[in-house]
Amino acid sequence: MSLPEPLLYVVATPIGNLEDITLRALRVLREVDFIVCEDTRRTAKLLAHFDIKKPLHSYFAPREKEKAEAIIGRLKRGQKAALVTDAGTPLISDPGTLLIRRCIEEGIEVRPVPGPSALTAAVSVSALPKEQIHFIGFPGKKGLENFLISLSILRGSLVFFERAERVKKFLAAALEILGNRRVEIHREITKVYEEVLRGRISDFIHWEGKGEVVIVMEGNEDPRDAISSTGLERFLRAIGLKKKMIKNLKKDLTKMD
Repeated sequence: MSLPEPLLYVVATPIGNLEDITLRALRVLREVDFIVCEDTRRTAKLLAHFDIKKPLHSYFAPREKEKAEAIIGRLKRGQKAALVTDAGTPLISDPGTLLIRRCIEEGIEVRPVPGPSALTAAVSVSALPKEQIHFIGFPGKKGLENFLISLSILRGSLVFFERAERVKKFLAAALEILGNRRVEIHREITKVYEEVLRGRISDFIHWEGKGEVVIVMEGNEDPRDAISSTGLERFLRAIGLKKKMIKNLKKDLTKMD
C-alpha cells in the first residue's frame, strides 16, 4: 500500500482581528496532520479560539535547519502539514524559506493559502505611489547609513517593518540620508487602536509607540539626485562594490569623458 502524497500548506493567519481568517484557512488547519509554527503558545491561542486541536511543531530561525529536517521526515511519511507564522502571511520577514526549499528539493508539493498580510494591508490604504512598491522588511541594526544610501535611487514607495521603539532612530537616519520625504506610519493594523500617521519624516522623528509598525515611504522620482547628493563613490560602496572595482569603474568613466 502506497503512502499518501505529502503536502505542505503555507497558511496566512490574522494580523490582529481574528475575523480576518479565511474559511479555507480554517478548513486546512482542521484537516492537516500537524501545524508548523513560530511560537506554539501564540498559535495555540488562535487554534483554541476556533476550537481546532492539532499537534504543533515549533519552527524558528536559530534552529531552522534542524527543525526543517524533522518536518521533512514527517512529510515524507505521507503526512500533510500547515506552516503558519505568529501573524500574517508566513515567510514575509519570517522564517520558512529553508523549509520551502527543502520541500521542493524532496518533491513535496507546497500550496499557498493566502490571506492577511501587514504589507498588503498598509499599502492598500497608503496615499503614496504604488506604480512600484519595494518591500524592504526590517532595516536591521547595523550599517543603517549605507543601507539607506543603497535604497536612495529606488522609485515608487518603500515599505519597511520596524519595532516601534526603533522608529525614531530609523527616521532620523532616513531624514539625513534620504531627505524629508513623505512617510506613513501604520500602527496596530486591524486591531482596536489601529491608526495611520501621515506627513513628512521630520514630523515623526520624536514619535513613540508600542509594538511593530509598517512604514511606507515615498521613493525617489529622480535617482540622479540621490547619487549626486551622496557622491558616486560613497553610493557604490553602499551597494557593496569593492574598492578595486570602484577604482576601475572610475577609470572607465574618465575614458568615456
